[in-house]
Parts: sequence; structure tokens; C-alpha cells
Amino acid sequence: MKVEEALQILKDHGFKYTGKREEMIRICAAEKRYLSAKDIMERIKELYPSLSFDTVYRNISTFVELGILEETELDGEGKFRLACSTDGHHHHHVICTECGKTSSLPGCPMNIMSAVPDDFQVTGHKFEVYGTCKDCVEHSN
Repeated sequence: MKVEEALQILKDHGFKYTGKREEMIRICAAEKRYLSAKDIMERIKELYPSLSFDTVYRNISTFVELGILEETELDGEGKFRLACSTDGHHHHHVICTECGKTSSLPGCPMNIMSAVPDDFQVTGHKFEVYGTCKDCVEHSN
């Protein structure tokens, strides 16, 4: 997803444009990894020193609800990244537990799942693979 697409989604859902919201989206767009709310807060504080963590977190929650940010949990903490696309292309991620860097996986494991009971209607799923990326392995040696 591009920053402009994210801002249009906000506008389409009746949210007011603010420089703070745009900057938060730009911070996430600049990274190819998951960031914690604290990471985002640290980066935006330079431009908006009086901005509260509560405001940052509320906006992150809104972005997740609108599909602008994707969310996962690493080490018991919520982490966020700009959604990959708005075209609805279904995919999953490989996530480095050291640096949060992600890449897309081809295919979906739900295509091979036959164990879901017939009387159960699946309404969604999430599949993530965790490990250590090549860069983090090289830095730890």
C-alpha cells in the first residue's frame, strides 16, 4: 500500500487529514518490518514533541481497523506494519523475530486444510512463520 492510498482510506471513512496521521503512515511505509507503537512514537516525537502515546496508539488502532496497518504479536507485544496492498491479494508472512523484517509467502496453508469440521464455518485465519533472517543470523555470529 502507498501512503496516498492509506490517506484516501482515512478520508473515505470520514477521518480528518492531519499531519500527525500522515507522518505515522509514512514512518510505517518507510519500513519493511513490523514496528511497535513505541518505535512509531520515538520516530514521530521529533516532529511532534507534545504528542501523547495515547494519541499514537488510538491512531494505530484506527489504522488496523481500516486495514491500513497489519498487526502481529512478537514477544508479547503488538507490532504493526503498513498493509502490503489494497487489492485484496491474500497472502501470509515470514517474520524475523530479531528485527521484525517480513516477506510474503506464496500460497496459503488453508488450501490444504482438510481437518476443519464440516459443521464449522471459517470466517478468517492468520498464518505467520517466525524465525531469524539472514542479516540477523550473520550479525549474531
